[in-house]
Amino acid sequence: MTEGQTRTPGFRELLAVFGRIGLVNFGGPAGQIALMHRVLVEEKRWIDEDAYLRALNFCTLLPGPEAQQLAAYVGWKLHGVRGGLAAGLLFVLPGSLVVLALAALYATAAGLGPVQAAFLGVKAAVLAIVVEALIRVGRRALNAPLKLALAAGAFLCLFALHLPFPAVVLGAGVIGFLVARVRPGALRLKPVPAGGPPLESKRALAWKTLLTVLAWAAIWAAPIALCALLLGPDHVLTRVGLFFARLAAVSFGGAYSVLAYMAQEAVAAQHWLKPGEMVDGLGLAETTPGPLILVTEFVGFLAAFRAPAPFAPALAGVLGAAMTLWATFAPCFLWIFAGAPWIERLERARSLQGALAAITAAVVGVIANLTVWFALHVLFARFVQGPLGSLPDPASLDWRALGLALAAAVLLFLLKAGVMRTLGVSLLLGLGLHALGWA
Repeated sequence: MTEGQTRTPGFRELLAVFGRIGLVNFGGPAGQIALMHRVLVEEKRWIDEDAYLRALNFCTLLPGPEAQQLAAYVGWKLHGVRGGLAAGLLFVLPGSLVVLALAALYATAAGLGPVQAAFLGVKAAVLAIVVEALIRVGRRALNAPLKLALAAGAFLCLFALHLPFPAVVLGAGVIGFLVARVRPGALRLKPVPAGGPPLESKRALAWKTLLTVLAWAAIWAAPIALCALLLGPDHVLTRVGLFFARLAAVSFGGAYSVLAYMAQEAVAAQHWLKPGEMVDGLGLAETTPGPLILVTEFVGFLAAFRAPAPFAPALAGVLGAAMTLWATFAPCFLWIFAGAPWIERLERARSLQGALAAITAAVVGVIANLTVWFALHVLFARFVQGPLGSLPDPASLDWRALGLALAAAVLLFLLKAGVMRTLGVSLLLGLGLHALGWA
């Protein structure tokens, strides 16, 4: 094969390669994107560098996990819809099975002393991991004063004004869209590529897109509608499906950007989880392959497990996890199959670049809000109502959680231990406190 030449694999080879990727895609989106680049571009040469980067830029425009959507795009590019389905599903299947098993174990054993102590260590580690994500994303995204202002504004809107998360993210997108049209330099946008291959007519693309959207919207909605018809609109499975479908449509910026919104809805509004359990779920998701948004499966399992009628709790939990996965990942295929033919046009759309840049900046503020929310609920046991809303009671500070969080920060920031090792050591430290009778 000559330099730069690509080849199209057989469908069975595609299944084998993406099956292996699904088993080892730890490390969050950055690690997953790098892994696929090495395998698909450098080793297998199924797609060239330029096409891979164009697809990556497109996937960052979409709500949902960009690495999983990139896998679905490559599969679609090679073998059409069946290739996209196979690659996208294999990317998340191993991790989803692991999360299902861990959620079932958590639901039945979380009340045991050693398990509670272990998760105290996990929560502390998760707090350090979220702070690290905030710093990493902020360094990359806030390269202009306007972007810094958007991040600060998003934080204030969520933390102080308690505005809805979707409104904050979409509002930032509108601002970026408008600014890109009148003063693109304020967002430091990359130049729009000149020239390029001829583009398919807008009319033909529009018809294809319309048919794809209608078909996949019906597929996406069908299980939720069936559940509402058979079990009623107020049943937990219906509510889980509706909530995570809404979440999937606004989950720009990765899992960290929506976790605080998801936690507030699951804890305060729906009462599916307790505050600390959301952090436990994130810790479990951090240890599995696949996108971090699989933490939604943990929430769906516990929600249905705790309100199982008319099913047995275990079956209800599995159904809740399945409904959550469907509501979360079915739209990923909708975005890819409807939008992939537009990639060449979207890359040349300055206004959409501006919207994405502004949303990315706002996501930094969203993650800052998540960091504060997690810190308060990990470190304090009680809250009191004050003039600015619910505030932590200083007397309820948990010194064990504080000490474990500081230890995790040392591991992550000073010793560069990595996420998996930091989680493992923190878990063992939590068990050590239990053995000493302190947890």
